[in-house]
Amino acid sequence: MTNPTKLATNASIEVVDHPLVQHKLTLIRNRETGTTLFRTVLREISLLLAYEVCRDLKTENIEIDTPLESTSSPKLEGENLCLISILRAGNGLLDGMLDLMPSARVGHIGLYREPETLVPVEYYIKLPDRLEERLCIVVDPMLATGGSAIAAVHQVKQAGAKRIKFVCVVAAPEGLAAFAKAHPDVPVITAAIDRELDDHSYIRPGLGDAGDRMFGTK
Repeated sequence: MTNPTKLATNASIEVVDHPLVQHKLTLIRNRETGTTLFRTVLREISLLLAYEVCRDLKTENIEIDTPLESTSSPKLEGENLCLISILRAGNGLLDGMLDLMPSARVGHIGLYREPETLVPVEYYIKLPDRLEERLCIVVDPMLATGGSAIAAVHQVKQAGAKRIKFVCVVAAPEGLAAFAKAHPDVPVITAAIDRELDDHSYIRPGLGDAGDRMFGTK
């Protein structure tokens, strides 16, 4: 993992540059990768990103008996976790992370980008209770303009969350800057920072529309 990049707003960005992550990212960037393989590889990337997201979880030592002797060994302190998917593409990251954190609570926020204004419009929200006690991990494969991520994290904060991380696979510099300005207290974990947004606010070189490629829609 690269060292966190500090923006002018003091937000932090962690680019996970592990060779396995970058190899799998190449696979899903490729236009020849079909829907089934795209979903599978995105899930695998989410597992690898989850390791980095959870790197700072607290542990405590407990006494256990191995087959040979007693020993003191680390165990998670019982951290309350909440995974929050920005629909619909966020579910591609959510499912893999749940494999590692099956006891995490799950929330969903439905947003779509209005085609003319590019403003995010909320159509669904369902969040667990007691978010103030949980580490909330908001997931969406793409951070383009940042509008959806900003709106989603705002809703999570409104629901009481104090500790939030945002996880994506590909981010644009413009989106990162907008997100950092709106939520300087929320770290971003991503597999890549791409070159730019085009005139239609698609990330370049990007990987296309993650939702369409996951579900075979256009």
